[in-house]
Amino acid sequence: MSEFSAKWISNKDFYNLEPIYVFHKDVDKKEIDHDDKYKNKHILFRKKITLDTFEKAAIRISADDYYKLYINGEFVTQGPAPGYNFNYYYNEIDVTKYLTKGENTIAVHTFYQGLVNRVWVSCDLRHGFVFDLRADGKLICRSDESWKCAYHTGFSSLGLIGYATQFAECYDSGASEVGFEAPDFDDSAWENAVIKTNSDYTLVPQPTKQLDIYDVHPAIIEKRDYGYFIDFGFEAVGYLKFTAKGNKGDTVIMRCGEELNDDGTVRYKMRCCCDYEEKFILSGGSADTLNQYDYKAFRYADLIVPEGVEINEASIVFTVRHYPYKQVKKYTGNNELLGKIFRLCSDTMKYGVQECFMDCPHREKGQYLGDVTISGIAHMELTGDASMIIKALDNYCQSSFICKGLMTVAPSSFMQEIADYSLQFPFQVLYVYKYTKDMGFLKRMYPYVMNVYEYFNAYRRENGLIESVKDKWNLVDWPMDLRDGYDFELTTIIGEGFHNVLNGFYLAMLKHIDEIRSILDIEPLCATKETEKGYIDMFLNKETKLFVDSEGSQHSSYQSNVLALFAQADVSEDIKENIIDFIRSKTLASGGTYMSFFALYSLKREGRTDIVEELICDKNTWSAMMDAGATVCHEVWKKEQKWNVSYFHPWSSCPAIILD
Repeated sequence: MSEFSAKWISNKDFYNLEPIYVFHKDVDKKEIDHDDKYKNKHILFRKKITLDTFEKAAIRISADDYYKLYINGEFVTQGPAPGYNFNYYYNEIDVTKYLTKGENTIAVHTFYQGLVNRVWVSCDLRHGFVFDLRADGKLICRSDESWKCAYHTGFSSLGLIGYATQFAECYDSGASEVGFEAPDFDDSAWENAVIKTNSDYTLVPQPTKQLDIYDVHPAIIEKRDYGYFIDFGFEAVGYLKFTAKGNKGDTVIMRCGEELNDDGTVRYKMRCCCDYEEKFILSGGSADTLNQYDYKAFRYADLIVPEGVEINEASIVFTVRHYPYKQVKKYTGNNELLGKIFRLCSDTMKYGVQECFMDCPHREKGQYLGDVTISGIAHMELTGDASMIIKALDNYCQSSFICKGLMTVAPSSFMQEIADYSLQFPFQVLYVYKYTKDMGFLKRMYPYVMNVYEYFNAYRRENGLIESVKDKWNLVDWPMDLRDGYDFELTTIIGEGFHNVLNGFYLAMLKHIDEIRSILDIEPLCATKETEKGYIDMFLNKETKLFVDSEGSQHSSYQSNVLALFAQADVSEDIKENIIDFIRSKTLASGGTYMSFFALYSLKREGRTDIVEELICDKNTWSAMMDAGATVCHEVWKKEQKWNVSYFHPWSSCPAIILD
């Protein structure tokens, strides 16, 4: 299509606001906020157009923070993927099947959240909507002042969910804007949209697909004294939907969750710090349909139904949303347990990936750089499609304007940095290149790979090791009490001195960069051999033939030895075998689900598939999740291991990568 020349529009409250600069280094604490009157705003746009006979029609559309599009009363799609204003995504969609000859109605429900979190780049006072429609190549309509707009007054907040991740919704089906998408809706009282005066976007086509969105009926519906209990049979991401009839003002309370209380009710005050209790206010009309805007991750629902209210049981559905998923990789072995674990992990990737990769689709909804090492690679391996992980890596490259050592969550308005994750970026790039053989991708990534290298050089000492990387977290493993006694001080501002895991990742990074440079016909770094010598000299205990945690330490943790194996430290075969035996004896349960990837990946590379399968099958790892009723991977092996545990965490899906 031709140049996207449409204008960004908003309403009279937002159109002239000066954008807030929300970006800063993690350590440079900065309070970002604005007036509550601009938060949680649902803003609607409508336009009628007339079409002559046409063969094909397509639109380009975007909004900040988000949109849902309807044509002639029918839901079409939603988006875009989160983006920075200088690389903001628009969606290009064939809408031929939704349009007719004659009059057509375009209706768009936009949302500006106004919170600092990991979901979007929000709290920056940038709200807007941009659109154009072409039929057979001819411009028919674009966003301008002729569009009508209004606030949707049917949405109000019941408080914040998760880590200021979203607003709990109260939906009033008696609001005058309900049904705004219908062609016969009367918008004569609405105002005209206004062209934004501070539109500073650079629009780029979203390189990934639109979400798949479809309805799933419950596996179980039980009528109870309080209303209804519903079990959809598996955990997924999306929206609860049903129709109800009652008196005006009657309120149905919805409680969703990942697990049940001892009395069989839904645990809606979830372990992951999400309180999934929301409300549906009835209009008093013939039938009202619940219309939720923001999504949740859940399996179960309780409906608390007032006396006299009728619920249409056949209408109760879970509107599931996820990135289009067509699995090409299968588990081909004959171990039944491994097959079940592989399915658990593949289902996690199917239902967990949205417009971006997420650490979890409820508590944070953030695209974490370190999580992408596992979830991004797993998704690529399972589907054969690298577009999502490539977009994610591009997002991290874009974050380099804040720190050339890369931000941990991107794109977002929440500033977080984890050194361990940044050190994995070259590994991610190399893995994707080896999978795709896309030299253009590798060349595009290379300058950012070297930016990461240069960033960590500031912390490099004479012995070739890095220390005092204090402006980024030093994670090691998570949660904290699954670090196997790692004896280096890992407070928010870390202790003084050298420690193993960070330097293990650093050594691995240097080797990955050398491999990238070799592919690009560039000479290797001169730093790698010195770092390898320094790493072995400082951390290898020659008596125990194991790697210790920190300078002067006598303690050898599971994590320190996993990282030595991951970095392929140049040690003798007997030391390597001792490390492998140590990891085997410790089992994956000595650490978090995050570290299990590096253990299993390294063991598989060493040809030890027997140990790989043994460790995956251990009763205290993925089997423990399934014993607890998991249909998708949990954040930790057992729920007691983390006070705010998520029951839906794609970073636990590494068997989907490792198993063949």
